[in-house]
Amino acid sequence: MNDTLIIRRILPTDNTEVSRIIKSVLVEHDAAREGTAYMDKETDAMYQAYQDNNEAYFVAILDNKIVGGAGIKHLSQSEDNICELQKMYILPEARNRKVGKELILKCLEFAKYCNYEKCYLETFPQMQAAINLYVRNGFTQINQALGNTSHYACNVWMIKNLEQTK
Repeated sequence: MNDTLIIRRILPTDNTEVSRIIKSVLVEHDAAREGTAYMDKETDAMYQAYQDNNEAYFVAILDNKIVGGAGIKHLSQSEDNICELQKMYILPEARNRKVGKELILKCLEFAKYCNYEKCYLETFPQMQAAINLYVRNGFTQINQALGNTSHYACNVWMIKNLEQTK
């Protein structure tokens, strides 16, 4: 493999593959259940779910194959200045190859462009490698959920203050 990594916005033709990735990673981590992205209706229509202003979903393509994705969207039922890093999932063969880091950087760059001041996320304790990646990128754990994501099965909550550069 030559490790050619491309990060781009999702296309309508990516929906099936992105849904497959999200669901397979949740199965891998024993998190394919109610209250998770596994059951979200938008998981099967990710392109359509990220078409409003100030939101975007990015896919990671490694060696001409979609290997993961992540999105930014306003955190439902929260202050206007808080976004959420959503549905960040990466296939096992793409981990430890800087795919996660590049997806986070792209999402946070977009969040700053949209003038968000904080970025929130939810995950599971069994996704420790992802938690470590989030910490390395400036996220800190908090003691309670924010907003209303409908992901009540998630019990690790994290936030990052974004430095605004205007």
